[in-house]
Amino acid sequence: MSQPPIRIALSGALGRMGRQMADAVQGDARLVLAARFHRPGIVGEGLVSRDEALATADAVIDFTTPAASADLARVCAERGGPALVIGSTGFDAAELAAIADAAKTVPIVRSGSFSLGLNMLVGLVERAARALDPDDWDVEIVEAHHRHKIDAPSGTALMLGQAVAGGRGIDLETVARRVRDGVIGARPAGEIGFAVMRGGSIIGEHSISFCGEGETVTLSHVAGDRIMFARGAIAAALWVAGRPPGQYDMRDVLGLNT
Repeated sequence: MSQPPIRIALSGALGRMGRQMADAVQGDARLVLAARFHRPGIVGEGLVSRDEALATADAVIDFTTPAASADLARVCAERGGPALVIGSTGFDAAELAAIADAAKTVPIVRSGSFSLGLNMLVGLVERAARALDPDDWDVEIVEAHHRHKIDAPSGTALMLGQAVAGGRGIDLETVARRVRDGVIGARPAGEIGFAVMRGGSIIGEHSISFCGEGETVTLSHVAGDRIMFARGAIAAALWVAGRPPGQYDMRDVLGLNT
């Protein structure tokens, strides 16, 4: 007997990703688009209230803002569901704590990127960081996005930084260098540098370089179409619906954390 389709609610439905997610969900026979909502007070275009949407869904896909996503996670936890897929980036510590607390009650997949290729890159980066001595190999992460992106470094760049830190067994924030300006002195061993470009309509480009004496290893990923993020979010929604409470990421969805 075939499984009934997963009922999906879309948060931030009028945003760029919200519109693309609607097309992707409606084109997937495994899913049904149960409801779309945006912000309180925003109506029209087939939108419903947040409460109405949550009451009809097995999973919510959310590409909005950090504050809105953290609040949505809290509300889902208070209701005891539905499951949640979060693609927002730029969270502060309090917002991350709110999501972690909500994940004690409902299953949540949160990722800085829903790209299959990018998440494979994260795994390769962690392995490289484990193998290459931080005293001999400097790490630089470079990312580029369109002019409308409001957070920096990108959530994906931070994912890559966390992969390096995880491979080296250190805390990223103790070694991250997000800004360089003026006379800053020699680079300390083990530092993880970030560089950011914003301009035009760049969807997303990320590279990470391990720089040693006389040689450099660079791993990179280029996003050519936002549909890859929609496909990844759909995979996450299919995976997380019905899971036990917990905070998961795309590496869990792809089986890379087993």
